[in-house]
Amino acid sequence: MNRLLEVREFEAITCNEDYMNDTSLKYLKEEIFTELENYILAFNERGEADAIDFLKIGVRRNVGKVIQARNYVGIIQTKSNFQLQILPKISNNGIEDTKKTFLRMLRSLKDFPSKIFNESYLKIDRMNLYEIFINMYIQEVLNLIKKGLRSSYLSKEENINFFKGKLIVQEHIKKNLIHKERFYMRYDEFGINRPENRLIKSTLLKLQKLSTSAANIKEIRHLLTNLEMVKPSTNYTKDFSKVVIDRNTKDYEMLMQWSKVFLINQSFTTFSGNTTSRALLFPMEKVFESYVSQNLKRVLADLGWEISVQDKGYYLFDNPRKFALRPDIVITRDDGSRIIIDAKWKLLNNNPQKNYGISQVDMYQMYAYSKKYETAEIWLLYPLSDEMDNTDISFVANNLEFVETNVRVFFVDVTRIGESLGLLKEQLVRV
Repeated sequence: MNRLLEVREFEAITCNEDYMNDTSLKYLKEEIFTELENYILAFNERGEADAIDFLKIGVRRNVGKVIQARNYVGIIQTKSNFQLQILPKISNNGIEDTKKTFLRMLRSLKDFPSKIFNESYLKIDRMNLYEIFINMYIQEVLNLIKKGLRSSYLSKEENINFFKGKLIVQEHIKKNLIHKERFYMRYDEFGINRPENRLIKSTLLKLQKLSTSAANIKEIRHLLTNLEMVKPSTNYTKDFSKVVIDRNTKDYEMLMQWSKVFLINQSFTTFSGNTTSRALLFPMEKVFESYVSQNLKRVLADLGWEISVQDKGYYLFDNPRKFALRPDIVITRDDGSRIIIDAKWKLLNNNPQKNYGISQVDMYQMYAYSKKYETAEIWLLYPLSDEMDNTDISFVANNLEFVETNVRVFFVDVTRIGESLGLLKEQLVRV
């Protein structure tokens, strides 16, 4: 039985055997389909935020019940160890290239814990996302060991045969009434058996059991030899509460975030797993916004323009100040004029009668940005779409009393982000 199914955003899954070979649908055996369906319903029953946004249960004529992936990408593992891998729908990209692009996009997230990931090291076409994330953790641990595991003085209580530190009188009397040769002592011991290292060892031991990649398992075994003097954590919650990230433990910050993911199934999103399932999901809207913002700042750096990401300070209503406006990027040029840029992860279509699929709500939002920031220059950025032939789309609102609003649409090729945003830069310089 195939325990992994790869789908792209917006693809639908069926358990109808008549559509097993239909290229427009993905097929799952009925028992796995039902398990996945129950997994989705469990999120809804618990009132998980935005649960309906990551997998949608619906019905199609002649097909029957279907499950559609939408808005969130990543990997889900159910209690029977079936894995559903959801990849973003990226224009003209195969599976391997899509994974590489997606991982580059993820690394732009401020809170995504991996900055040293080396994609050239992996045979990405043979690894699912969970194995890739495991390898990210391995690389982070390897980097830490190269720099050196942190040691510290740790308080220890022990019934020993020699006097060392401070005698704990009450425990000494209780335990050594007969054994006069022993002393119940509390003392400080310098070593690497500190909470952070215990959690790392526990994570590696767990991943050694979970991984199906021979390369990952081999690397984990090698890393564990460097942690022989460290005991595995016996209380994750207690040890995590003792972790303090400061200038001396900065190298542990990413690892502790990953350890929470693997040890207690704490995801980077609003979704989290339970003791029998795991969900590592990322909202593509946020990933796209972050990827575009980070790279656009780099592309425009030589112009000397002021660039503000997720700008704050303006509200739709001033009295009282309600409904904050948060454009993705606000550019202030040398002459004080502004350009507003907002990134939307949505694949547009080539139908002008339906406004190319542009949301009316999004256009209202752009109009509000124009009025509050007193600028005519508004740009909406969408991912490049195979369905779009027209790449010259703009909307103009003329009003004698207020500033003109000019909303221009630009399509970003996320597979060639630098080159694509370079073309945007040329247009921004001209407006």
